[in-house]
Amino acid sequence: MSVRVTVMLLAILLAGESFADETATIAPAALLKRITSKDDSLVVLDVRTPEEFAAGHVPSALNIPYTYLPAGIAGLPANKDVVLYCATGIRAERAATRLRENGFTRLLHLEGDMTSWVDSKRPIEK
Repeated sequence: MSVRVTVMLLAILLAGESFADETATIAPAALLKRITSKDDSLVVLDVRTPEEFAAGHVPSALNIPYTYLPAGIAGLPANKDVVLYCATGIRAERAATRLRENGFTRLLHLEGDMTSWVDSKRPIEK
């Protein structure tokens, strides 16, 4: 790998984006600010199971489990920022891939997912 390519990859990673799947990230503090300001250009999507969601989720989040996503895509607005999260990131990244395949371009992945949200003592809805 050339030095130029290495530097480009490093720049992408430092900018808060994942090179492998092209999903930008959003910090928990930035998401909370958008939620509390009632940002109507935002949809927060929890792709965990209904049981995980019921135990506690990010305020205002919708729950479409990753395994149900193909059927739930039609109900999501493609003209809004969609913030995805799960417990640790694996399902959220897979959901982002599926959404991109269906024309969604305004995708963000919550940094640290639900684990980080809870650990930083951010508000939880049940």
